[in-house]
Amino acid sequence: MSLNKFLSFFTMLIIISSCVEDTDFELPNITVTDPNITANMTFQNVVSRYEQAILNENAIAVFDEDQELFIEGYIISSDKAGNFFKELIIQNKVDGSSDANDPRLGFNISINVKGLSDTFEVGRKVYIKMNGLAVSVSHGVLVIGKQSGNNIEQIQAFEYRDFIIRDPEKITLIPKITSVEALTDQDKNTFIQLDNMQIHRHDIVKSYAGEESDEFDGLRTLESCDDGGNIMLQTSTFADFKSLQVPQNKGSIQGIFSRDFGDDFNVFIINSTTDINFDEQERCDPIELDCGIASAVGNGVLFKDDFETQSTGSLISGNGWTNYIEAGTQSWEAYSDDGENSSLGVSANIGSYRSGDLSSIAWLVTPEINFDNHDGETLTFKTSNSFSDGSDLELFYSTDWDGIEENITGATWGILPAAYIIQDDDFFGGWYSSGMVDLSCVSGTMHIAFKYTGSGKEDADGTYELDEININYVE
Repeated sequence: MSLNKFLSFFTMLIIISSCVEDTDFELPNITVTDPNITANMTFQNVVSRYEQAILNENAIAVFDEDQELFIEGYIISSDKAGNFFKELIIQNKVDGSSDANDPRLGFNISINVKGLSDTFEVGRKVYIKMNGLAVSVSHGVLVIGKQSGNNIEQIQAFEYRDFIIRDPEKITLIPKITSVEALTDQDKNTFIQLDNMQIHRHDIVKSYAGEESDEFDGLRTLESCDDGGNIMLQTSTFADFKSLQVPQNKGSIQGIFSRDFGDDFNVFIINSTTDINFDEQERCDPIELDCGIASAVGNGVLFKDDFETQSTGSLISGNGWTNYIEAGTQSWEAYSDDGENSSLGVSANIGSYRSGDLSSIAWLVTPEINFDNHDGETLTFKTSNSFSDGSDLELFYSTDWDGIEENITGATWGILPAAYIIQDDDFFGGWYSSGMVDLSCVSGTMHIAFKYTGSGKEDADGTYELDEININYVE
């Protein structure tokens, strides 16, 4: 009986093993032999082919030559931490160098394979065989893949090694060190380092992408402590670090410059949290003046404006206002609309939608207000928007600005955090009250400013409306 059981068990093992192909137990091939390939195309050649296709009214450039065509580049992305998925990002330079004949460029290669970082590591040199592939712009960046009509589809698992060939060379990448304001389209899909950066103070209480409101990606504002420029840090909700709190300090960050899925705004994507070195504890947040929220508004009036005396379409002027453009071409204008996003009669409006400005910063500053002669001072106003997107409206104050336009940026400006300003997830057609902002703790004289900062989006930068501004006191 025991022998029969043993023979039955042995027979079963033979049957099971005969049903399993050897390839199911194969380990990834991690050996790299010299492929003896010489690149005969540059990244610029590929880009030029795409640009020519666009001139010929084609949305995609197809490489169907009989002659073998190869480009060579270095992998700069990794899916190990889950922040990239079924894609490789490659660039043609090992550092930040560039020249007119061979500019620093990058491509996104779309591949229907997970776990690519096991064999295609960051810094690995690869050759891309372009024959049978195509290039186009997808989600705002240049993508290489298979042609599907006028679109790019993924290179499939059974064939991707025929197109993407590893080289034994593996290097340590040297990022291009630049600023948010200096980034251009040519920097997309390339490895970038931004210095003296921090997560915006409104986002430091959040995780990378683990909030209830995060869908597909978490977006946190990265801001420069040098020039105030900002860009969205994009983290996949599938990243293994999504639930970690974002870094609280400031410093340098390395990552890949790209566009969001909807091609609405620029984003910065890290491979893992080791790409962030925020080791400087002293942040560059503005100072804050917070007297809280008042329980009532007095009858006395220190300043008020409902903009009804302004001419629609003209710059906001008079009544002591300073309407100043720090960057770009857009300034505060009188606005009137009775549609879905209606104004309150005539309102003040600011936005850089389709302005073409790389940066938009505009100030609307009250005249000097004296807080020594009265008690119980309060500030109230209302705001609305037409989808603020990546732009921002903030409430500032200064006790040392001398009233001269050119000296605005040199003055000390702090934040009045108690005021509520409409958020992007508020209904775009509604008007929201600031609340009764208590200013009774203020002494001396002060200017109050509404500062608009655009995100530099080409086709989707936000618009804000402002109205019914009142600074009152208790008589």
